[in-house]
Amino acid sequence: MSSSQTLYNGIELPEPWPPRWDRLALDPPAPPYLVSPPKVIPIDVGRQLFVDDFLIEQTTLSRTMHTAEYHASNPVLEPDKPWEDEGVFIPVSSGRPMVGPFACPFSDGVWYDPDDKLFKMWYMAGRLFATCYASSQDGIHWEKPELDVVPGTNIVHPGNRDTSVVWLDLNATDPQRRYVLYRFEKKPRRGFALHYSADGIHWSDEILRAGECLDRATVFYNPFRGVWVHSLKAIGPVSGYDESIPKSTQGYGDAERIVRYWEQEDLVDSPMWTRSDEPYLWVHTDRRDPVYPGTDCGQPKIYDLDAVAYESLIIGAFAILETYYPGVEEDRPKRNQIQMGFSRDGFHWDRPLRKPLAPVSDTRGDWNWGNMQPAGGVCLVVGDELHFYFSGRAGCGRTYPEPITGPDAISARDCDASTGIAVLRRDGFASMDGGAGGGTLTTRPVLFSGKYLFVNVDCLDGELQVEVLDLDGKVIEPFTREGCEHVSVDKTLQSVSWSGIDDLSSLAGQPVHFRFSLTQGRLYSFWVSPQASGASHGYVAAGGPGFTGHTDTVGMAAER
Repeated sequence: MSSSQTLYNGIELPEPWPPRWDRLALDPPAPPYLVSPPKVIPIDVGRQLFVDDFLIEQTTLSRTMHTAEYHASNPVLEPDKPWEDEGVFIPVSSGRPMVGPFACPFSDGVWYDPDDKLFKMWYMAGRLFATCYASSQDGIHWEKPELDVVPGTNIVHPGNRDTSVVWLDLNATDPQRRYVLYRFEKKPRRGFALHYSADGIHWSDEILRAGECLDRATVFYNPFRGVWVHSLKAIGPVSGYDESIPKSTQGYGDAERIVRYWEQEDLVDSPMWTRSDEPYLWVHTDRRDPVYPGTDCGQPKIYDLDAVAYESLIIGAFAILETYYPGVEEDRPKRNQIQMGFSRDGFHWDRPLRKPLAPVSDTRGDWNWGNMQPAGGVCLVVGDELHFYFSGRAGCGRTYPEPITGPDAISARDCDASTGIAVLRRDGFASMDGGAGGGTLTTRPVLFSGKYLFVNVDCLDGELQVEVLDLDGKVIEPFTREGCEHVSVDKTLQSVSWSGIDDLSSLAGQPVHFRFSLTQGRLYSFWVSPQASGASHGYVAAGGPGFTGHTDTVGMAAER
């Protein structure tokens, strides 16, 4: 884990890697690649998103971070089978058996399988009861097929579970390992168990157990470095408090929930940690996270981190616990919100927008009244949109129209769990915006081997022009602003050309700057493709219709 490496984007990883920290901090430093970016940034992998200043040398445009909109069909999956109201779970915090149905990813996974041309979902059924499978032609309308694992049901793993992750590995060399399942077993023996499957339905016996860890553990694959990453719930050391004053009076709780990190090239053969304190300190909330008014847990807690490769980034869905509610609203589910984070080296995170991608509802009875959790795979690319699958819980809200207290509230407050979708424009996490007076954005020196420049832009009422500069800032003929054919569209994949010339191959292999001039519009991303189709050759998260693998090799063929 300690060998030095230069990444696809020019970032040099120091030794040892990953970093070793003694404590996490309430005032964490910026990611090192934002403090000292590469002198030249290769951009052959994926669309280049403006979620931070990594790509930007100079700009007069302004950045807007965007949130998603809930789909009108929510919830798209609800508990309606008898086995989705099974299971016994007695939370330590209440000592009372939990009641109420579940049909929701607790990470688990939502993927598009290009071989079967199906959306596939794995989810928790019942109160930590079993893992079930559903499929869909469009990702909106889901079927729960009767399978043969537990005849007459859609259960694919009947074992007791807490968190679970299903990963579709389209590059698996062994077809029996096409699907990966990591399942945290509560009983009879606590632990994170690995299983494999050829079809996602019939799972192997337990292959191995991960090292010692707590229950909300997940795993994802980082293809930029070729490693599996374990994202592990832990309680750990955090610096930045005034140690002379009780944390509770500073607005912080005493138990600091964090996430630890462990990576493996192979889930079976690579070294595994043993003790829970061996994985590396990784992620914690910090002073920029707003404290929820009236919270009963002080500083917000990081509840979970699921991640996936999207285009040229690792994107992370951070479940942030704002408050538990006991004693305030006893019948309401805990308030978990999903925020997005971004990493360019796979370890350091930037969370520029400290607000939910799609918020918890404050309307009693709504499916997402509390305890929002992300799905494994994080999002799918569906035409010109990103679809994020979340689970949410109605708690007592649908059973009891009015607030209640007492045993029923305590038992049912965190149940009645369903699944919904939030929708965002493709690449739409952030945009660089120009107003009526216009503005420019000049990239740092970039290096490419492709031929065709593409943008994701919304300037239907304005225009975008692009010019190419050498390292001395001189415009390279014929790629001038005056010669650039004006772009006035709202498209997630739009080509750019100059007086009929769209071939940049004469500039391939030499560092250049792009300068974008934008009026009345939003610029979301740019990329240089080797194909006229606009294929980005970046990663497409959990996939989507039209894509043939984990990367975009088809371009506009996958657009609606």
